[in-house]
Amino acid sequence: MRRGIVVVMLGVACAAAQAATPQLALPQPEPVFAFDSLRGIAAWLRLHGREGYIGADVADAMGIPRLQGEDLLAARQRGFRSDEVLRIAQISADGERDFILFMVQQPDDRVYFYLSTALGGLQKAFVSIPSRNLVLPLSRAEAELRWLEEVLYWKDRSEAR
Repeated sequence: MRRGIVVVMLGVACAAAQAATPQLALPQPEPVFAFDSLRGIAAWLRLHGREGYIGADVADAMGIPRLQGEDLLAARQRGFRSDEVLRIAQISADGERDFILFMVQQPDDRVYFYLSTALGGLQKAFVSIPSRNLVLPLSRAEAELRWLEEVLYWKDRSEAR
């Protein structure tokens, strides 16, 4: 993936985190296939992901722990563009933090963020609208539906490589 796309996507993520930090806790269990898929996606990203990072402001907005003074969190990531949609998946490069972050940039000026853990499933979800400097939490039903779509997308990607 071109480095410029990643930088632009991460810039959007940083802007979203600065605009607001809504948090939507989603502790209910998801279907078993999602957990198996998340573990598989995480393993695939560890092996086939490329070097990247998550900015401290995005990590803070998503609730990803970081050390004091740690401005960038090393990540293993992959991204794909299909039509006008850009999808990026990231995990901790050092394995010290348990997260899978899915980001989906739509052509309608919306960027969706889904924070997951391999064992805990979906943790938080929100949508950023950069042109309006808005960040909004997703309803539980919408978050779960969209998140499951991302899990299936990345499951297919990870099994195809």
